[in-house]
Amino acid sequence: MAGSPNSNLRAFNHAVHTLLKHPAQFLPHLTIPTFTYLPEELGPHLTKITRSVPPKTTNFPPQILSKLAALRQSPTSPFRHPNSILIVSNRAGSHPKYDHEISSLESQLAHLSIPVFRLPAGVEKKPFCGDEVVQWLREREVVDSPDQIAVVGDRLGTDVVMAGLMGSWSVWCKEGVFEPGEVGKPERNILEKMEVWVEKYLRGKGYKAPMPRDWEKV
Repeated sequence: MAGSPNSNLRAFNHAVHTLLKHPAQFLPHLTIPTFTYLPEELGPHLTKITRSVPPKTTNFPPQILSKLAALRQSPTSPFRHPNSILIVSNRAGSHPKYDHEISSLESQLAHLSIPVFRLPAGVEKKPFCGDEVVQWLREREVVDSPDQIAVVGDRLGTDVVMAGLMGSWSVWCKEGVFEPGEVGKPERNILEKMEVWVEKYLRGKGYKAPMPRDWEKV
């Protein structure tokens, strides 16, 4: 509904514009089935190729929590840095109406010290809050530049497009938060089906995700 706190019509319009004018920006650098397949050493998987929470809920599936725990606690994981994982949602943290969802999410993640991003006043939701996400990570000395960030999400039109705007890497969880073949997995909605079709179509046409801006300067 226009004007509602969770409306993101501009993001939809921007996704369409991106698809028409810069279609390669719609493609992820790495595609995995779900978050649980995310490699611990992510860099090599990205360079060899030229968050997720179920929508409208505040519950992490146990396999997602287990994966987050492994990333935070493994002695070889680069994600052991206190602020190296940040949840960026288009609900929790995006508007005071959803403040109760922040408490729910962060209580589930308290043992892993993973925060939820608070959208600054006047800043729009994904894919338009990328600069603020970069600033948050810089202030906490996690990164020096956007090309050191990987945006992991299940939507091309918000998560992947935001990564392109930021100058970061993108990882697309094609199946969302549900494992392939998982019993009770809901059917994709119309936008999700369109994104899957568009990604396949662009790949078939030979498009590849462009490298992050700062990476190309090296």
